Amino acid sequence: MDITKLRLLGFKSFVDSTEVEILPGLTGIVGPNGCGKSNIIDAFQWLMGESRPSSMRASGMEDVIFAGVEGRSPRNFAEVTLEIDNSKQKAASESMYRPYLQIFHQVLILLASLNRGKLQSF
Repeated sequence: MDITKLRLLGFKSFVDSTEVEILPGLTGIVGPNGCGKSNIIDAFQWLMGESRPSSMRASGMEDVIFAGVEGRSPRNFAEVTLEIDNSKQKAASESMYRPYLQIFHQVLILLASLNRGKLQSF
C-alpha cells in the first residue's frame, strides 16, 4: 500500500481545501517559515489517532480548527483525509476497521474530522 494523497480542509492554517499529492519515492515539503509545513505533519499525527493537543502544538483540540484572520472567517470544522493506493489489495478486512475507514478496490480512505463544540470523529 502506498500513501497517495493528503487532503486538508479547515485544519490549522489550511482554511481552503488543500491536496498534497504524494508520489512514489521521496516527497519533500519545503517553504518559508510560517507556510504550514509543520501543520502537515500535525495533520498526519491527528489522522493516525493522536488526541493530545500539545503533541500538535495546540492548547486544545479546537485549536486545530482554522480560527480566522483579518478578511477570512473562522471555520466551524477541520477535516483531514488520507488516500492510500490499495490496488494490490493488501489492506486488512474492511469490517475490521469500520467506521474508521472506507476500503474500495483501488483506494483506501481514512478521515478525521472535528466540529467546533462537538466531539472528534474518525
